[in-house]
Amino acid sequence: MAQGELIATEHEDWRHFLRKALGNRSFLAGATITLFVVAVALVSFVWTPYDVTKLVIADRLQAPSSAHWFGTDHFGRDILSMTMVGSRNSIAVALIAVGIGMALGVPLGTFAAARRGLTDEVLMRASDIVFAFPALLSAVMITAIFGPGAVNAIIAIGIFNVPVFARVARGAALALWPREFILAARASGKGAGLITLQHILPNIANLLLVQGTIQFSLGILAEAGLSYVGLGTQPPAPSWGRMLFEAQTMMAIAPHMAIVPGLAIIVTVLGLNLLGDGLRDVLDPRLRRQR
Repeated sequence: MAQGELIATEHEDWRHFLRKALGNRSFLAGATITLFVVAVALVSFVWTPYDVTKLVIADRLQAPSSAHWFGTDHFGRDILSMTMVGSRNSIAVALIAVGIGMALGVPLGTFAAARRGLTDEVLMRASDIVFAFPALLSAVMITAIFGPGAVNAIIAIGIFNVPVFARVARGAALALWPREFILAARASGKGAGLITLQHILPNIANLLLVQGTIQFSLGILAEAGLSYVGLGTQPPAPSWGRMLFEAQTMMAIAPHMAIVPGLAIIVTVLGLNLLGDGLRDVLDPRLRRQR
């Protein structure tokens, strides 16, 4: 195929994807919410209404007002500013953790599918062992050795994501190996590694993208949970989970301290789940649900 024809084909594929995506309500809603949260996180790098590290005891526990849209906490810090900064911490931890899980899990899964036999069995049983330890329990073990912090939370969530991506990649790859185009590639003399790179990975990329979106939302929840119990992002850096922990004793007199970060977590996770559901429908019509 000529280069011009290849470029035209790629453009047509993108137009087809955009038409389907723009016609999918779940994708549109999820993409809008996710882009809004990401935009808030990016804006927080250059601007927030107030300095989140500055304590103003005279303004403590103020209700939402024109001066502080979401009120203040027990140290007089602006909750809107803390929520904005907390968004970038939560997103960064979840994104890096999912990246670690994908970077390690996908090669392991595709390698197991290519080798099969004893290699496949050993890798899958090892992933079962890792999968048996939730991210919270892994974080407890890691922090018991190295201490609490965002880096250790990333490691714990990332380790938990490895077997998830390994299983997804292995299952999808196993379904492709008996296909005719794979058999043709093997007949042409290509090895398992080259076939995996040139044929298996491009054909399972859509599935991995959808799974990555879902794991990203779970990573947000995991980071909030770890920060809530003091194992994630440490003060003075704001975190949605940490904000919930600090608000639990103030519910009777300042419920906005818990409502705002709680809603931030709910909206973000909802947006990512809607985005993942929409991507699944758009990228793989065979998985389209009956509505």
